[in-house]
Amino acid sequence: MLDIVIKARQASLGPGMEVRRILPFRLRRMVGPFIFMDHAGPIEMEPALLPSMDVLPHPHIGLSTVSYLFGGQVTHRDSLGVQQVIRPGEVNWMTAGSGIAHSERFEDPAALAGGALEMIQTWVALPEKDEEAAPAFHNYKPEELPVFTETGVWMRLIAGSAYGLKSNVNTHSPLFYLHVVLEPGTRFGLPREHTERGFYVAKGSVEVAGRAYTEGQMLVFSKGAEPVILAKEQATLMLLGGEPLGERFIWWNFVSSRKERIEQAKADWKEGRILLPPNDNQDFVPLPEDRSRPAGNPAPQALS
Repeated sequence: MLDIVIKARQASLGPGMEVRRILPFRLRRMVGPFIFMDHAGPIEMEPALLPSMDVLPHPHIGLSTVSYLFGGQVTHRDSLGVQQVIRPGEVNWMTAGSGIAHSERFEDPAALAGGALEMIQTWVALPEKDEEAAPAFHNYKPEELPVFTETGVWMRLIAGSAYGLKSNVNTHSPLFYLHVVLEPGTRFGLPREHTERGFYVAKGSVEVAGRAYTEGQMLVFSKGAEPVILAKEQATLMLLGGEPLGERFIWWNFVSSRKERIEQAKADWKEGRILLPPNDNQDFVPLPEDRSRPAGNPAPQALS
């Protein structure tokens, strides 16, 4: 059974950086442990405006950020001292745990040529036992990730397990996350072994139970449902889900099972107790003004 269809909403992260925000949604906060999803691009702009797209150092707690590019490149720097150029097909998995700050900068004009820059950002909430884990960052190259092909289907398992495949990406709870490309007329189903499952149409259009769905829509299904996805044209889908973790609160870039932990994170960032990246510490995103929004109401505004 189809639980809900979520239509991406426009959100602005700054001049030239418009994104489509899928999660969180007021009627569906999470799909498995996935609590946030943005789709940025394709983006094309004048090289002189490139710095305006940069996401300055900002903090996270209680989650893992996952960066996945279709095109272009982004430079990641974090408070662990990591500097990593993120390229298409790689998985960049940053676990914030007890607290980390990072930046994302668009430093190569060629990465924007012809509208090449396009990326998906997700946040994966951590189980309660791991919410205060030590921060960590890992970059996984495309050749490290399982790829499966058959007639009309190409898919890369970004993380977790599905369809008999298992990714080496280190995760903290049972989940699946896939990049799937379907040729016109191909039929495809969701993995059955996970409790919560959904897919986002990144490009093209599909049909489920006789109804068409297009780019920018996410479909989430009940446990036990076995939908048949029919590609009406070449379609790029992002499949995700897993086991639910329970209630999570989200405010700005902070996620936690406890409201008071988010209040502590606000104070920590304001007072400088979350370190800036050592190689990108001249500026940062200040703590947004708290207009008395309850901690359970989402106000995320960082790219990841």
